Amino acid sequence: MNDPRPHPVASEAEVEAAWHDTKLAQVLYHDWEAQTYDDKWSISYDERCISYARDRFVAVAGEQDWPYGESLEIGCGTGFFTLNLKLAGVLDKTYVTDLSPGMVEATKRNADNLGFTVEGRVADAERLPYDDDSFDLVIGHAVIHHIPDVEKAFSEMLRVLRPGGRFVICGEPTRYGDFVARRLSRATWWLATRAAKLGPFRDKWARPQEELDESSRAAALEAVVDLHTFDPDTLARMARRAGADGVHTVTEELTAAWFGWPVRTFEHAVNPERLGWNWAMFAYRGWQRLSALDRFVRPLVPDELYYNVSVTGTCPRFPR
Repeated sequence: MNDPRPHPVASEAEVEAAWHDTKLAQVLYHDWEAQTYDDKWSISYDERCISYARDRFVAVAGEQDWPYGESLEIGCGTGFFTLNLKLAGVLDKTYVTDLSPGMVEATKRNADNLGFTVEGRVADAERLPYDDDSFDLVIGHAVIHHIPDVEKAFSEMLRVLRPGGRFVICGEPTRYGDFVARRLSRATWWLATRAAKLGPFRDKWARPQEELDESSRAAALEAVVDLHTFDPDTLARMARRAGADGVHTVTEELTAAWFGWPVRTFEHAVNPERLGWNWAMFAYRGWQRLSALDRFVRPLVPDELYYNVSVTGTCPRFPR
């Protein structure tokens, strides 16, 4: 059976229906996002993002067993996690899935540009279209907060893993971290969009109103596609209930999130042509320095105050 085609422009009726159907919302929103996602999140396939992906993986799962022979990513987006981990030497043969046809196509296109072959399928993480014991590793990045039944998704990951295989899910929002980040983002958007319209700045800094309106509509739909935030201990218990062994969580980004979310929001609120290489390096270096500070103070700060939580575990080697 052929996968469905991307659907980047939704009708008014489809958008209305999406408010009452989260999986339809996921497809419509992410097919639309796939067109500009890499630019929106400054995704690249160079040392900057290779280091980021590798460091997130190592922080929760270590460096043993590299390269993993066959890996599957759920909710692959445009391929950020899989492709950068492959460039880092973590992965060998790679498979990807996403509920959004547009995202699967974007991953394949990015892989082609890098000279890789990636097998991609449009698939629901709650019903993976693969046989039992198919993979050595299942990964995801910023994905399970979009899945209605997270425990079922964990069960599916464990089903398709070979005995002793590992899952690594990174970049999920914590309850407190998300609460702070969203409020910082809203305040930044309000201030930046109004300041850019003032007389001295209007011609060079203001974005066209139609672009601001489109961003606002997208932000509104996030309420339908962003389903969960997580307490690290609760997330670990969900993975254990699904049957995982050796479950472990790590949290990251405290002050780095307080800095990064306003910076990212500011970039979308003003004319991007005004923000050049110096701005990009300021944003990246600032995030790096604050991330280092966050790691230093981690022994003193409760896990649940950090923005990101990652979780790993393994498929039992023997039936229970």
